[in-house]
Amino acid sequence: MENRNKRPITYMLIFSVFLAIAFHLDKLPHFFSYFIGITFPLLIGAIMAFILNVPMRAIEHRLIKISNEKVRRILALVITCFLAILVLTLVICLLIPQLTETFKNLMPTLKGLINSIEGKLSTIMEDNPSLKNWLNFGGDNKLIDLGGFAQQAISAIGSITGALMNVFVSLVFAIYCLCQKETLARQGRKILYAFIKEQRADKLIYILRISNSTFSNFLSGQCIEVCILGLLFAVSMAIFRMPYIPLVSMLVAVTAFIPVVGAFIGCIVGALFILVDNPLQAVTFVGMFLVLQQIENNLIYPRVV
Repeated sequence: MENRNKRPITYMLIFSVFLAIAFHLDKLPHFFSYFIGITFPLLIGAIMAFILNVPMRAIEHRLIKISNEKVRRILALVITCFLAILVLTLVICLLIPQLTETFKNLMPTLKGLINSIEGKLSTIMEDNPSLKNWLNFGGDNKLIDLGGFAQQAISAIGSITGALMNVFVSLVFAIYCLCQKETLARQGRKILYAFIKEQRADKLIYILRISNSTFSNFLSGQCIEVCILGLLFAVSMAIFRMPYIPLVSMLVAVTAFIPVVGAFIGCIVGALFILVDNPLQAVTFVGMFLVLQQIENNLIYPRVV
């Protein structure tokens, strides 16, 4: 009886929303842009909470001896955040020095390539005056517009500030979701049973529980599999005495999180880095990658994930 009384109110609200949209169709794109801008940090925060909930739940089970539930939850959250920051810091500390060193080694090659391209372009322009005039090469145009540069700088600062604010909102929302996950789940169930038939609500909750269990197991297994894959590449590259071992193995491990094409992206980037130092070893790396991918896909991945 209670649901029957709520249905006319729901229909009236839906009709009112459609009526408001019909009278303000010209403002609809602006509204959607504004709505996405507001909800995007919350969506990112929810995704972060879902990911962090996997290790947090395991840590919370380890702290079962602590009788106070709130203390156990806060302690598990602090440990999870600390581990996440530690892993992120470790990745940055491994990648940044290696990337810096790699780009230092690449700069002479890139400078030579750029000079060669500039020389060829100059020759083409001299041989084709009509093309030079069409492209307006050698004109007296100002290369630097101070007013435009200042405007771009202010716009860039605003974008960076907005991005940092979105990151802060996402982190706060993720922490809130992790602290109040049972309450949020209970409120979500109440909303479902209030506006949807009981059988459909039961089915939807069942699907959500299965999805949560499946993705949580996949995420934990994927983390283990990524560590194994990175270690395999590091050991194999050390055996073949290849350069950039920490950088390439870390890149392959991180990009392996991307389904289907992630590992191949890591392979291409790693091969390009090695190609600058030794083209023959780059070919060896690609062959090694194909062999390790077969081992990982057929032996390691099915058993772990």
